[in-house]
Amino acid sequence: MITEEKKQWATEQLREKNNELGRLPKKDDFDVVTLSRIKAFLGPWPRALEAAKLKESRKK
Repeated sequence: MITEEKKQWATEQLREKNNELGRLPKKDDFDVVTLSRIKAFLGPWPRALEAAKLKESRKK
């Protein structure tokens, strides 16, 4: 079971990288372990960016 704490950690990683780079983070911007954890906790990359509120959801 994925805890809220893990989801929060993953969204923080994405937001920090977004602030650092000044653009949406790409998968290549993370090391393999961090990337796999983000995807495990938040789902596929587009959903992970949506969860971190970096990308607007396509569903309206």
